[in-house]
Amino acid sequence: MYEHLRPLLFSIAYRMVGSASDAEDIVQEAFLRFHRESSNGVKIESPKAWLSTVTTRLAINHVESARVRRETYVGTWLPEPLITDTESEGARHAETADSLSLAFLVLLESLGPVERAVFLLREVFDYGYDEIAAVVGRSEDNCRQIAVRARRQVEAKKPRFEASRKKREELSRRFFDAVMAGDTDGLIRLLAADVAAYGDGGGKVPASPRPIFGREKVARLLLRARRLVPTSLRHVEVNGQPGAMLLDHVGHPLVVISLDIVDGLVQTVRAVANPDKLRHLEPDADPGRLSD
Repeated sequence: MYEHLRPLLFSIAYRMVGSASDAEDIVQEAFLRFHRESSNGVKIESPKAWLSTVTTRLAINHVESARVRRETYVGTWLPEPLITDTESEGARHAETADSLSLAFLVLLESLGPVERAVFLLREVFDYGYDEIAAVVGRSEDNCRQIAVRARRQVEAKKPRFEASRKKREELSRRFFDAVMAGDTDGLIRLLAADVAAYGDGGGKVPASPRPIFGREKVARLLLRARRLVPTSLRHVEVNGQPGAMLLDHVGHPLVVISLDIVDGLVQTVRAVANPDKLRHLEPDADPGRLSD
């Protein structure tokens, strides 16, 4: 019942918490509460509003507790990636857009939990201020003020991307071809002068604890990592941006890499290697898990 609302709820929760598995748990809990209320004879006038409210509030609580856990996280934290160029449940649950990119999700981390909820509901999901006020338990005027502050903060740092999808994909393929071939000069030519590389190993696998900046340093990092771990590569779209999955000899994902491409050059490289964040991408993962 009301399963058609699951994609919307997942999209809200995932953008709030930056984890596909946690987002699905949140949505599942919202549906359980909805069915429990309905079974107890409670008349719910608008299931969409009720489920959106519960999902968002659960996500706010999750973000608040995650901030405490994040203080002890080893190295750089990056969101759990979604592969969005397939007909997977994850792709259907969160439409491809700039608001889904890893860069945007990292930027949202600078907002407080309620600020994040207000901003997303207004700017991404086009909720009215009256609806948002009911969700977060604030006045409409207060929500307008929160939205203005959050919008100003996001706009100041909002990532830019290459407008042409064809150009993004073309450059991405050349980039990964250079990495796999060990072509240092070819790789450097594809990197912006101020390119940045971020790696998230979560303390579970080796990863640079701090961002790496500059063409030569980033190129050396990528090529050294490629030599250390023999892998095969599959080109994929990661959270709406060009990227790749590096796989071991039996097809298990070792690293998911997303590229931010601006003005024909790679501006940012984000590599997620924390195995906890790649479990949903395993070839033997239950394909129906996200639609339970």
